[in-house]
Amino acid sequence: MHRDSLVIVTPALADANNGNWQTARRWARLLAPAYRVRLVAQWPEAGADEGTPQTPGLMLALHARRSAGSIAAWRAAHPSAPLVVALTGTDLYRDIDSDASAQRSLELADALIVLNELGAQRLPPALRAKCHLVLQSCSQRQTLVKPDGPGSRLRAVMVGHLRDEKDPRALFEAVRQLGPRVGRGGDLRVDHIGRALDPALGEAAQALAAQYPGYRWLGGQTHEQARRRIQAAHVLVHTSRMEGGAHVVMEAVRSGTPVIASHIDGNVGLLGADYPGYFPPGDATALARLLERAQDDRGWLHTLTSAAAQRAPLFAPEAEQQALMNALAGAQTRAQNTAPARS
Repeated sequence: MHRDSLVIVTPALADANNGNWQTARRWARLLAPAYRVRLVAQWPEAGADEGTPQTPGLMLALHARRSAGSIAAWRAAHPSAPLVVALTGTDLYRDIDSDASAQRSLELADALIVLNELGAQRLPPALRAKCHLVLQSCSQRQTLVKPDGPGSRLRAVMVGHLRDEKDPRALFEAVRQLGPRVGRGGDLRVDHIGRALDPALGEAAQALAAQYPGYRWLGGQTHEQARRRIQAAHVLVHTSRMEGGAHVVMEAVRSGTPVIASHIDGNVGLLGADYPGYFPPGDATALARLLERAQDDRGWLHTLTSAAAQRAPLFAPEAEQQALMNALAGAQTRAQNTAPARS
């Protein structure tokens, strides 16, 4: 069977081990039955033949700003070939407001992908007609039975490399406010997974762990190690100030682990407006109170777990695959309709 070629451009490849890489790798796998897929960090690839092929296929570029050079080069080389741009959190909630290259990427695309239910609202009205919602997915994991009786300790986990957008400082301050409860013999434990992309944040995490034994900074972990810790935790903490649609939130929900999350569009667009586990972004006091409530009021924790479970079917791989196929089909249709004007 003939399959069109599809190049997926992702600025982050395997060595980054971040959300963008996980997304690109998963999309390549989900689209492989219908397309001949290859993953590249930029287009055209270094050393590639500069000749223009007769059938260029499609491009799916992850990140409007960081992939802007590849997007512009593709459109210049292939005015009529379908081009899809997937918007990350920094694209949607920062760069498209002020960065000319990101704005140009939106204009050049035949289709745009947003990763949460509120994402399209951030786009200029004239561009919303070519926007597609693709909720990311992950495999379902067994919900583990977690200690819940008298004297049990609440296990929370936060997963995300230490950088400003993830706002680890909110977690640090919440730990300090929890005080003895995360001290030696306390009833709260917080595990923090992620490499220190900002060295100062790594130093702060180390100092916090030395002061409060109930807080552990575990550094970088493999994807499988992180998933197992999410699966074993009572709650996932997600403090981000800027997200397009965090994969760790879906991994928690699909593992039976509820989420305590900052009230930002990227989280509300995954968990729903009525989800009960939000705190104002950057509000360490509110975060600390929710962690205490999860430990002290297990009925509320069970309510949180049930609310998260209701969202789990939205993040099934087959749903993401169909949404991706729809976005690519939309790009192909639009490219065909606009080809005469571009050529």
